[in-house]
Amino acid sequence: MTLVTEAINPRTVTIDTLPTRAIVELINSEDASVPAAVAAVGDAIARLADVVVERIRNGGRLIYIGAGTSGRLGVLDAAECPPTFGVGPDVVVARIAGGYRALTEALEAVEDDAELGQRDIAELQVGARDVVLGIAASGRTPYVLGAIAAARARGAFTAGLACVHPSPLAGAVELMIAPIVGPEVIAGSTRLKAGTAQKLVLNTLSTTVMVRLGKTFGNLMVDVQPTNEKLRRRAAMIVATATGCPPDEARRLLEAAGYEAKTAIVMALTGVDANEARRRLAAHGGHVRAAVDQEQ
Repeated sequence: MTLVTEAINPRTVTIDTLPTRAIVELINSEDASVPAAVAAVGDAIARLADVVVERIRNGGRLIYIGAGTSGRLGVLDAAECPPTFGVGPDVVVARIAGGYRALTEALEAVEDDAELGQRDIAELQVGARDVVLGIAASGRTPYVLGAIAAARARGAFTAGLACVHPSPLAGAVELMIAPIVGPEVIAGSTRLKAGTAQKLVLNTLSTTVMVRLGKTFGNLMVDVQPTNEKLRRRAAMIVATATGCPPDEARRLLEAAGYEAKTAIVMALTGVDANEARRRLAAHGGHVRAAVDQEQ
């Protein structure tokens, strides 16, 4: 049976005869259908986010497993969580078939190695507190299926992300997310609409999890790690925006707080010192709003 992700798209069969601008327009029009496909699986994304939040609060991890484009998207999302949300690199973790070399080279054969997926799960010492999300546009990648089987055997919560349904991956996991984007612009090139859908799902999942974990105040990245001058300016801007204080005062508070934007915000809004601000944040699981609203 031909997978929908590998089927011929009737709208693009003459793409090679079109002028350049028409090709661009055709690709863009196909991409425009992706957000609706992701919106249709919003309930499943929300359910998985709730599971991930609970597991992380209890010391677990969110682990992405994928091959090729799917694996690279998982690595990208995991890599961006520490600087954006101030979590350690062991909170959102990713493994790609073939390891780091596969990030820049197409190592197609490794995706067929189910035992490699099992070994990667063992190397990560996956346990019952973890959530493992297998990412495979086709829903049938052996590396991902091997990893999911191993993770489930170790007691982890398992979920899948594919762009077909039903699929072997859907049958192997406890929760499936399957945005159906239809045939690709170029038949079988799942780096296109399927890849875009996977990126949107991962963005939505990890961001929702981090909001629920108190990594934002309103829509401000209050756990951003100011590791360079650009990010220090951003942190000062966040403090100023969150508190309404002048930029110079925001920078002073940020310095007094050891460049912890959350601590500086609580200091500004409650009048407490840095140590008390940290104590309040710790008492409320890192949620700025709760720390500020705490009774004196």
